[in-house]
Amino acid sequence: ALTAQNTLGVEGIEAISAPFVAQQIDVVLKDIGADAIKIGMLHRKEVVDAVAGLFDQIDKLPPVVLDPVMIAKGGASLIAEEASDAIKKRLIGPHTLVLTPNIPEAEHLTGMKINNLTDMEKAGCLLLDMGPVAVLMKGGHSEGVKIVDLLVSPEGIQTFSHRRIESRHTHGTGCTLSSAIATGIAQGLAVPAAVARAIRYVENAIFDAPGIGAGHGPRIHGHTVSHFD
Repeated sequence: ALTAQNTLGVEGIEAISAPFVAQQIDVVLKDIGADAIKIGMLHRKEVVDAVAGLFDQIDKLPPVVLDPVMIAKGGASLIAEEASDAIKKRLIGPHTLVLTPNIPEAEHLTGMKINNLTDMEKAGCLLLDMGPVAVLMKGGHSEGVKIVDLLVSPEGIQTFSHRRIESRHTHGTGCTLSSAIATGIAQGLAVPAAVARAIRYVENAIFDAPGIGAGHGPRIHGHTVSHFD
């Protein structure tokens, strides 16, 4: 979908036809290929089914990082309820290497309320039972001076703790984080290393945000990551 939005919020959403979304993926994979796939907002059930159906036909699917974009920073719903159910049934289980929900999205997917770190762990385990290889529970919506993210996998729970940056320029941090994780995986990093590097990348992008807009402004993405290796 396309969104009409600025730093103050989302004011409109325009759907794109499901066949066109699938065609876009198909032509790129046939010609260029991909070392990893990052999925963001899939607005309608038809689009989710089209993407999942295309994935079903690929013998060796590249690693998929799924950011279940469902709720805007201001609280507005970004996808139809049927799309949420389709994501759970068609994408989270069979196709996802890393699922990256924030707390409101994890609450929506699991149906449970998340109030603390213990709840985050429980929700992460519930999401892992849906079939992804790993779940990154993002803690940015929690309270406190520190943010704790949890990487939940069959090997256990790994904690990433980092100080909260007081800034209103955090528009799209989840999208940036999941894209950075996918980039690391495409470069051959293991999931924990890709997550750790992506978190540091996002922190630097927030620190150097250009200060655009009167609301939640964007970060700056022009950082290299070589000095994080």
